[in-house]
Amino acid sequence: MAQRANPPRARKGRARDEEILRNAVEDASRLLFNAEAPLIPAPAPPRAPPTVPADPVRPHYHDHRARLRTKFESAGAEALADYEVLELLLFRVIPRRDTKPLAKALITRFGDLAGVLAAPAGLIAGIDGAGPAVAQELKIVQAALERAARSEATRRPIISSWSQLQAYCRLAMAQATREQFRVLFLDIKNQLILDEVLNEGTIDHAPVYPREVARRSLELGAASVILVHNHPSGDPTPSAADIAITRDIVSAAKAIGVKVHDHLIVGRGGAASFKSLGLL
Repeated sequence: MAQRANPPRARKGRARDEEILRNAVEDASRLLFNAEAPLIPAPAPPRAPPTVPADPVRPHYHDHRARLRTKFESAGAEALADYEVLELLLFRVIPRRDTKPLAKALITRFGDLAGVLAAPAGLIAGIDGAGPAVAQELKIVQAALERAARSEATRRPIISSWSQLQAYCRLAMAQATREQFRVLFLDIKNQLILDEVLNEGTIDHAPVYPREVARRSLELGAASVILVHNHPSGDPTPSAADIAITRDIVSAAKAIGVKVHDHLIVGRGGAASFKSLGLL
């Protein structure tokens, strides 16, 4: 008996099943032949930490200031160089700048801390980075130190403190650009009555009159005097004119019973004593 032909619906079903099987085989083949390819994406490499920019509110010199203050507090002023002490002074007037270069420039220009404080305000202000504000600040410090030294001299016999006397005179006069002649008037206990500038002259001469020294000694009731003047050239060596005027003052003072203890000449290089040199 002859077989019946497959109906059209049965043929369509077989075609669909064959297509599904063929697609499954192709998918399996792709998995087999690409087994080395990662099925899960590899993790991204770790990112480098972001660079933290320098704090613009806290400049580098703040740490230096803190270290210098700590050094001063823990070790004392003797452990600091002159320029470091000067830096501490400049912190107040220059709050937002590194003060070390300016401190070193001032020391280089005027020799040491005493020279910087005694320098004329105009010369200080002319240093690069200084200006009028720095000059005024340093002159205030100088005035305070002079007043403290003068107060100390009124409480102690000045004749027994030559090192303090010379330091005081250098602070007051060593960097002056004009010659000035001052007299320290002392009482019977050699304590300071008055430190007075009797005359201020030119760069190499300050005229002083023996009778003026004698007159002021009588007015103040001084028992003795110390003569002081500066040499703006920096060399404290006495000149022939210095020796001559000193002898005239000694004679005038002796006539009224006033003793001249010494004559100091102050320069940037130090101080010369007439008494130590055998000139008095």
